Amino acid sequence: MADSRETDWVSRFADEVISEAERRAPGRPIVCASGLSPSGPIHLGNLREIMTPHLVADEIRRRGHEVVHLLSWDDYDRFRRVPAGIDPSWAEHIGKPLTAVPAPPGSPYATWAEHFKAPFVEALAELGVEVHAISQTEQYTSGAYREQILLAVRERAKIDAVLSRYRTKQQGEPAREGEYFPYKPYCELCGRDLTTVTAYDDETTELAYTCECGFGETVRLAEHDKGKLVWKVDWPMRWAHEGVIFEPSGVDHHSPGSAWVVGGQIVREVFGGEQPIGPMYAFVGITGMAKMSSSKGDVPTPSDALRIMEAPVLRWLYARRKPAQSFKIAFDHEIQRLYDEWDALGRKVESGQAQPAELAAYTRAVSTAAGPLPATPHPVAYRTLASVLDITTGHAEQTLRILRDLDGVRSLDEVRPRLDRAQRWVAEYLPADQRTRVRESPDHELLGSLSDGEREALRLLADGLDNWTLDGLTELVYGVPKIQAGLPPDAKATPELKAAQREFFALLYKLLVGRDTGPRLPTLLMAVGADQVRKLVGR
Repeated sequence: MADSRETDWVSRFADEVISEAERRAPGRPIVCASGLSPSGPIHLGNLREIMTPHLVADEIRRRGHEVVHLLSWDDYDRFRRVPAGIDPSWAEHIGKPLTAVPAPPGSPYATWAEHFKAPFVEALAELGVEVHAISQTEQYTSGAYREQILLAVRERAKIDAVLSRYRTKQQGEPAREGEYFPYKPYCELCGRDLTTVTAYDDETTELAYTCECGFGETVRLAEHDKGKLVWKVDWPMRWAHEGVIFEPSGVDHHSPGSAWVVGGQIVREVFGGEQPIGPMYAFVGITGMAKMSSSKGDVPTPSDALRIMEAPVLRWLYARRKPAQSFKIAFDHEIQRLYDEWDALGRKVESGQAQPAELAAYTRAVSTAAGPLPATPHPVAYRTLASVLDITTGHAEQTLRILRDLDGVRSLDEVRPRLDRAQRWVAEYLPADQRTRVRESPDHELLGSLSDGEREALRLLADGLDNWTLDGLTELVYGVPKIQAGLPPDAKATPELKAAQREFFALLYKLLVGRDTGPRLPTLLMAVGADQVRKLVGR
């Protein structure tokens, strides 16, 4: 990896983090961090919060340094709203910690937080991402942050002064009432955070609060474990407490007055720590998500992506782009083009022609410091697998017959797990109007309406089917219009020739599958079989 550091963003950050760790905490494990709230489905945009520090931590680990990647589950955050599709009675839980809210109906998990954590944790394991998970519920309720809470409350005036630098008071807006308080208790009676601190004694740490439910009490903050620091104080507190050296954050955290900007001042002025090295990461978009999201009302998750693509390919999408660069993940036909790129890169790596940054991204995609990720032994092109599975409707024997002819595949296990991913994509994301159904009998009406030139083209096709290889069939379908135009087989394409080829292809599709387009013709011909092709084209 060392040779690629000039152009490889992961290596550059690893260099910077190692240097900073030696300055801040020599001899101690290097801490990289991520934070996620299990308030709903943890989507592919959230995955960038994990993959960015994972890739850097893994590079540091490859270099022989001790490193830990913390994943803070913000499961002590409040339940904010009832999502669409959930029983409206869940509104009674608004304001409770996510770990105190029942899971959605039908879930095998006890709490809302666990319901959304579980599939993400499984996806991380499949992706080879190693994290040390921390539950903020456990941290706060065990008293792990007690000293930090007491410090923040003692320094509340200093924190308020930092926050005030970014407050903008609108004309006519009333002044803020009461003293600023950075700690929010959860009500002892109703369990919600609809509370207001009414008094606090710095010497005794006695804190009085009232709740909108009508309950009120006085507690000793030095012993109280049912509450948490507000977010803009909580985050910098954790940086100092955990000694975080590297933590990325989303675009929304980098505006004036945001938690990242404010936190950088609070961590120094209040907690005596330093802000992590923190690149801003950009948006992750989705192509072809409408079909999935319109009925479910949610967004694609890593588990959804791993159903249709192999883990190394998903890792590669995050590794090859700098954090500040946005990119899209394909759930539509673009996934075929993505796999073409991936396979082309694999060939470049194998031949020794990959550029250093390409090689670095590929290496990080197919392996971690712990070893290689599972790979498909015989990686047939994804678009070919999708076409074959579409034509055969997933029939195993038919699929194997075609793949044996196409690419010498001896067993379907050779093309797994890629085959299974392509099969799910065909079943779940290929629109019904684009599914391929090979005709069982000839279209006699169409055959009877053909011109002499079209009949001659079909004769040439039928006579050339003896070269039953993918290359042979490709040469055949492109060559028939050349023969008819009196051109040699190696003739360069002209606009006129391209038009003739398109007309010939459209005719074949109509005769074979009853529409103007379909899978790549050589693949389709091989799937249909020579005898059935001859029958359907009237020869």
